[in-house]
Amino acid sequence: MAKCGPEKDVETKAAFVVLKRALELETESRYQQALACYQEGLDMLMKIMKGTKDDTKKHRLRETISDYMTRAENIKKCLDQEKEEGKYHKQIKIEENATGFSYESLFKEYFNETVTEVWIEDPYIRQIHQLYNFLRFCEMLVKNPCKVKTIHLLTSLDEGSGREQRSGLDEIKESLKSHGVLLEVEYSSSIHDREIRLSNGWMIKIGRGLDYFKKPQSRFSLGYCDFDLRPCHETTVDIFHNKHTKKI
Repeated sequence: MAKCGPEKDVETKAAFVVLKRALELETESRYQQALACYQEGLDMLMKIMKGTKDDTKKHRLRETISDYMTRAENIKKCLDQEKEEGKYHKQIKIEENATGFSYESLFKEYFNETVTEVWIEDPYIRQIHQLYNFLRFCEMLVKNPCKVKTIHLLTSLDEGSGREQRSGLDEIKESLKSHGVLLEVEYSSSIHDREIRLSNGWMIKIGRGLDYFKKPQSRFSLGYCDFDLRPCHETTVDIFHNKHTKKI
């Protein structure tokens, strides 16, 4: 593999630190993390090459970028094969009080233009703050490039009268309808699993369901509107791919 040799440039050194980590992750067969590091390191080298006037250095960088791009493309093929065989699995661990884990930050890449239908199973879409969580999730679906036409929600009925819960879901249903999206709601007293299935083959399991955020201190505290700023409960998110996705 071509090398640039010793570099005094801080940015170049930083790029090679990232690429070295990518090689280590690839050796450990941690392809998803390796690909992310390759992409980050390559982006850094591309920026450096564009700003380089030294033709010799630019040539070395171009060779190095080409070599690492080849490795990244091979990893993409491995990941595509895992998806095809239903072996893909990515796990995200959210630590107690961690921030930066909004629905969009976690799931945006899986909701592409091929998604037309979503199935959500979560027993705790009952209280007001949980209804707001579900509303935020629906907003993400409508904003993303995916072309969702139907959302299926299976949840449990509030132990009280359920009037407020039904009213809230009815309002969300009407709002989604104005955006051309149908919301179908079913209730079950026996569900325990928390998972999301997409029509493009992705399945997401969240330990705490959609309700993994901590309650904000007040209506005017940071994180009330922006979920990326809201502290989370400790939980685990598992993401799988199965081209034979079935309805829940």
